[in-house]
Amino acid sequence: MAPRFDFSDLWGKETKRGTPVVVKMENPNYSIVEVEEPDDAFQPMEKSRGKNAKQVTWVLLLKAHKAVGCLTWLATLFWSLLGSVKRRLSSTHPLGSERLGRDRWLFTAIKLFLVASLVILGFELVAYFRGWHYFKNPNLHIPISKLEIQSLFHLLYVGWLSLRADYIAPPIKALSKFCIVLFLVQSVDRLVLCLGCFWIKYKKIKPRINDEPFRNDDVEGSGSEYPMVLVQIPMCNEREVYEQSISAVCQLDWPKDRMLIQVLDDSDDESIQQLIRAEVTKWSQTGVNIIYRHRLVRTGYKAGNLKSAMSCDYVEAYEFVAIFDADFQPNSDFLKLTVPHFKEKPDLGLVQARWAFVNKDENLLTRLQNINLCFHFEVEQQVNGVFLNFFGFNGTAGVWRIKALEESGGWLERTTVEDMDIAVRAHLHGWKFIYLNDVKVLCEVPESYEAYKKQQHRWHSGPMQLFRLCLRAILTSKIAMWKKANLILLFFLLRKLILPFYSFTLFCVILPITMFVPEAELPVWVICYVPIFMSLLNILPAPKSFPFIVPYLLFENTMSVTKFNAMVSGLFQLGSSYEWIVTKKAGRSSESDLLGLTDKETKKITRAVSDSELSEISQVEEQKKQSVSAKKKTNKIFHKELALAFLLLTAAVRSLLASQGVHFYFLLFQGLTFLLVGLDLIGEQMS
Repeated sequence: MAPRFDFSDLWGKETKRGTPVVVKMENPNYSIVEVEEPDDAFQPMEKSRGKNAKQVTWVLLLKAHKAVGCLTWLATLFWSLLGSVKRRLSSTHPLGSERLGRDRWLFTAIKLFLVASLVILGFELVAYFRGWHYFKNPNLHIPISKLEIQSLFHLLYVGWLSLRADYIAPPIKALSKFCIVLFLVQSVDRLVLCLGCFWIKYKKIKPRINDEPFRNDDVEGSGSEYPMVLVQIPMCNEREVYEQSISAVCQLDWPKDRMLIQVLDDSDDESIQQLIRAEVTKWSQTGVNIIYRHRLVRTGYKAGNLKSAMSCDYVEAYEFVAIFDADFQPNSDFLKLTVPHFKEKPDLGLVQARWAFVNKDENLLTRLQNINLCFHFEVEQQVNGVFLNFFGFNGTAGVWRIKALEESGGWLERTTVEDMDIAVRAHLHGWKFIYLNDVKVLCEVPESYEAYKKQQHRWHSGPMQLFRLCLRAILTSKIAMWKKANLILLFFLLRKLILPFYSFTLFCVILPITMFVPEAELPVWVICYVPIFMSLLNILPAPKSFPFIVPYLLFENTMSVTKFNAMVSGLFQLGSSYEWIVTKKAGRSSESDLLGLTDKETKKITRAVSDSELSEISQVEEQKKQSVSAKKKTNKIFHKELALAFLLLTAAVRSLLASQGVHFYFLLFQGLTFLLVGLDLIGEQMS
């Protein structure tokens, strides 16, 4: 009888059909299989069956060979990494460690926490190996009277548990809850900013100008309808970048008789002064209206330099001033894309362009900086510009109405963030700002951690100085109450003070402490889910950086120690808050878009200068090459980052005793990140 393949009866009934079949094979390589039901014949058999000892041996040998190859590759990679670290550390100068100066208080506090954590970890390890496991449950409070004291050390340990639960855990819980609330408030602010950016993109909102705001005259001739524009390039010892910056500004598409370029050189190195003066001379020979200014006394840093330049008598003839730092190279149409926005808008004081970075893919440090700056320009600046007509001036790549500068009090030397200072004062006087996200100006970000750290210290200490100085002026100003609230609560407190405070306190202080005080343990969503979500929001403006979300999260927590230190220094007028150190540049902009154009202009300039001037310029260029080749790159050691690395790694060891998986991995990787940064193994080395 032919077998039936219709199983509908089997599906509809629970009764079993068929008779058991026993199959016996004479070949010993096969096993006996008993089939009780017809469906069992179609079930997959276990892979372990049907293999003899010889086959298993070959499989094991193949797997072992694959494992050995993988281990060899990992060992080679690890050995290469160690070799790179060794070569990097071998270039550390004996005096190349970070100078703490008046900021030693934070390093001392971190060292005290580290020593205390090591002592407590020793207690916990001894207790663990002696079998005192009741400390694993911090919520189980056992009175000392009910415990059987075994020794003096046991009595000390039990006393520590009681002290920890009754007196140490409550204030830590209160502080952690306070920081969590600040964390959530700041997260909501970020989310609102992102929603505002999505709305701008959806509605295609952006500032617009007329098609022909000025008469279409030949820029080589006289354009009477073009306003008079003053272009300023402040610089100080900018050997690497001065040439391409001056070259780009001199090629701006604007009538030459309606534009004056001021090269404001504060260099204290005579060789650099000669180089910049020679570059100005070359462009002056081509008919560009450009002058060189040098101050003998460098007071007030960049603010003093700009203030001195604006005091010249000829400035009265100009209506607008464009400012570019030494590493910025605007496109030739920059003025035609920015200045027309002022037309028929007498209350407009500032037009700010976006930064674009030529070295954003140079190393991991520049990639992480690009994430932060893209969010700053794409989200923060754009949203505030569209909905509030106010944002912090970035100090460069912007055009000011000179009348707005004068009515706001001009450049002041009271802080290290003169750009934010003039923006706040102009806002208090009723001037409006426009941000152009589509107009980009090439520049570069710091490629070494030392340069980046000094830049971030200035950017976070200056706002606290400014907040302390202008709080009374904000409260007594005549602007609307909601604008005062935005300035005080959002612009200063939330984004300049609260952000570095909770980031450092929560993830670098409270989290490792809670490993030794488990009664105040932080929930997983605080250290994992919310930070990852916020990092995703920050990376949205730079979607190509999504693979770097984990390094970005860890590095941002690492930078919190620098930002917190800077914030406290600026708020309480510590010595480091008044330090102005020029950010070190690499001069990589000359290797990109402007290279061909600069070569063409150099040939034209060479024909315009005399033989004596050409000889002098050649000598200066030779001097520049010799000075650059004599530089040697060194490595630095950063004490605060190293101390925090050991503190976090100690807390990670303690978390193993309590089997806290997420906390352990977070502390481990965060500690390793601090270790890499403390040894200056991220970014390029400084010259």
